[in-house]
Amino acid sequence: MLTHGRTVWGDFRSFLIKQNALALALAVVIGGALNRVVTSLVDDIIMPVVAVAAPGGAWRTYQLHVGPFAFGIGNLAGAMINFLIVGFVAWRLSKLFLREEAPAPTKPAKRCPFCRMSDLDPAATRCPHCTSALMTEPT
Repeated sequence: MLTHGRTVWGDFRSFLIKQNALALALAVVIGGALNRVVTSLVDDIIMPVVAVAAPGGAWRTYQLHVGPFAFGIGNLAGAMINFLIVGFVAWRLSKLFLREEAPAPTKPAKRCPFCRMSDLDPAATRCPHCTSALMTEPT
């Protein structure tokens, strides 16, 4: 099967490399594994501590009855608390593993002494805006 002189496999490989599909697939796999770690950490380590601090009783099963409808308010509150805890743990883990890089130092720029329009690289010999030679200063 040839398409414009290339094989389907070659096109697919090119797609994987150019479109970062392989990186996305790896991110999904790693994200799934990290999800299991975070869930286990929250369920096995953090939630027992929260259960001691949380109010006792059947608040997670509380339902609000409005006419023929029953809304699971307690279940929603419990899911929101779980979300906040899991989100906080994931955020802290990301801070632990992903360090912010310091911004790269920028070279000090200089202005063209002739047109005063362009910021120039200190090593530049001509202005890209007015094309003046920068080796001599104007009089």
